[in-house]
Formats: sequence, C-alpha cells, structure tokens
Amino acid sequence: MSQTAANARTKSAKFTTREIVFVGMFAAVLAVISQISLPMPTGVPITIQVFGVALVGAVLGAKLGTMATVVYVLLGAVGLPIFANFHGGISALAGITGGYIWAWPFMTFLCGIHPKVQNKTANWAIRIVLALLGLAIVEVIGGIQWHFVGGSMSLSAIAIYSLIAFVPKDIVITILALFIAVPVRRAIEYAGAR
Repeated sequence: MSQTAANARTKSAKFTTREIVFVGMFAAVLAVISQISLPMPTGVPITIQVFGVALVGAVLGAKLGTMATVVYVLLGAVGLPIFANFHGGISALAGITGGYIWAWPFMTFLCGIHPKVQNKTANWAIRIVLALLGLAIVEVIGGIQWHFVGGSMSLSAIAIYSLIAFVPKDIVITILALFIAVPVRRAIEYAGAR
C-alpha cells in the first residue's frame, strides 16, 4: 500500500490506533490520580483529580482528552473501582460527589482548546481563562448535586466550604497542569516523529 493511500485511510478513520492508545493511557492516568485523596467528614474528599482532568485535556487536546475522560467515567460507572478511594459504580455517580465526576468532560474539553493566537501571552491567558471556566463548571455542577443528594448542607454552605477547602487548591493545580502539559505534549510529539 502506498504512503498516500495509507494517509488517506488514516484520515478517514475516526480514531487512529495511536489515538486510541493515548485515550486508554490517559484514562488510566485519571484512575491513578483519583486515588490520591484525603477523606473529609463532609463525605466529599479533598483530591487532586482536577489536576488530572486538566492535564488530560491540555496534553491530548479537546477531542481526545474529552474521550479519555468519558472512557474513565464510563469504566467507573460500570463498577471498576477507579473513582476516589477506590469507589465505582452508578452509586458513585449518583452520590454526593457524582456531580463533580459528571462535569469533568466539560473541563477536559475546555482545557484541551489550544487557541491559535500569535501573541504567546494572550494565548496563555485564553487557555487559563478557559481552564478556570471548566473548573467553575465542575464546582457548580458538583455543588448542586452534593446539595440535592446530600441534603444536609445548603447551597450557600457548600459554596463557602468549597471556596475554602477546594477552590484555591484547584485553581493552583489546574494552572499547574496546563504548564506541565507543555513538556509532556512535546515528548509525545517527539516520540511520534521517530
């Protein structure tokens, strides 16, 4: 088969083998990062999961990153113990922390947008704003489900608790993930070129 025919076949495929491998690898990265958590009396642990979610999007881009996150969520939904503290199943998605998990694909997508702005500073500013918008979506959807499923805390109490316990840490690790993604992405591109 000629190189041109091989390239045409690759472009017509929805996902290349390489892309499928990356989706699986980064879904596994999310599973590992999810186990780094500190249980809290409220039932919502302090984790670095948003770091993983942002990293996956920033490294793989919007399309593949979102796919990796969706694969991770679906694997957890069918019962694999890959959510925080080795939980899994529909009950985890329907529980007080489920809203955060449901919102991760939105954050991954936004973190995976790589604007084509000539000015490097403007480019980074846009990427950070999009990532923080994704984080805000996670916090809002997560907080709403926590309120309605948990029932013991008001929305305002959850918002205040989140602003103290989660949001400052999550802002820092989300931005950190964007910067760490740059050398990771370069390494992947370099390995693919060899």
